[in-house]
Amino acid sequence: MNFPKCTFTFPHSLQLVDRWRVKGRNSKSKMADIPTDAPEHCPGTASDDAGKAAACQGCPNQNVCTVLPKGPDPAVAEIKERLSCVKHKIVVLSGKGGVGKSTFTAHLAHGLATDHTKQVGVLDVDICGPSIPRILGVEGEQVHQSGSGWSPVYVDDNLSVMSIGFLLGGPDDAVIWRGPKKNGLIKQFLRDVDWGEMDFLVIDTPPGTSDEHLSVAQYLKESQIDGAVIITTPQELALLDVRKEVNFCRKVEMPIIGVVENMSGFVCPKCKNESQIFPPTTGGGEKMAADMDVKFLGKLPLDPRIGKCCDEGKSFLTEVPDSPATQAYTQIMNSEYYTNIEIHIHIAL
Repeated sequence: MNFPKCTFTFPHSLQLVDRWRVKGRNSKSKMADIPTDAPEHCPGTASDDAGKAAACQGCPNQNVCTVLPKGPDPAVAEIKERLSCVKHKIVVLSGKGGVGKSTFTAHLAHGLATDHTKQVGVLDVDICGPSIPRILGVEGEQVHQSGSGWSPVYVDDNLSVMSIGFLLGGPDDAVIWRGPKKNGLIKQFLRDVDWGEMDFLVIDTPPGTSDEHLSVAQYLKESQIDGAVIITTPQELALLDVRKEVNFCRKVEMPIIGVVENMSGFVCPKCKNESQIFPPTTGGGEKMAADMDVKFLGKLPLDPRIGKCCDEGKSFLTEVPDSPATQAYTQIMNSEYYTNIEIHIHIAL
């Protein structure tokens, strides 16, 4: 299958620069268009003088800025209009890979969708590692296009998903793209997918703070995003990168809903006893959240049946309702944030 034509705004050489850093002339931590390696009097990449001003002489970005389209990206307004029918938008982030971010995204969506009066969507922007179709049991499905845009793939009547995984020829196909092409597809997903009237859109991202994250922050900056849920594991090695993720959200002014500590212990499926697999040597996610002044949403224990359900494309919450992990998911999804927006998860135990 041919990939959809992707368009993009910012060239890769500028995408890799921290375009969100604010120079001394701006007193607040707001989004800026000045690369960190720019000279002191840089007019900004969006200025009409970009690449032409006296301060631009000798700047490594001069040639790029000369041809860079000026003014705000029109896609931001188009995405705002497209997503105006989506009430709540949640981004799931992680500093390090392998901490269970996509698993949490899928089960958060499953949990929200247990209320059959709510419409829930999942957008997978992990371009190079799209695992959401497999976890949600829709691997191999095809995306269809209509006059109103791309139609998402439905898992249930009130749960739909969009992923690059549906555009690949096979599950083993590698996506070998540089930043601009990935950013272009994310723009297309946000602008062209016809979600319809929706209560929740959960956006699964790759680990880290790279092109995909900057694209989501840029394109959704006018779409009233609810905020980010950041996933970590208890050990300090993961917490090091989560602190960076928190600071990233603050730089781009993305609200933080809270932190979830995944794999906080191993629950034996037979005796239900819990053992520490990844000891929280520095206090774990809860202490880190307190130190960074962000809300701690809860701990999710390991249960080997979670991995089995993900491989089979089933909801662990309904397949194993008596697991302590299911109860922990339920407690997190009934936390203050979800209570404030009048959503309650009830899973029969």
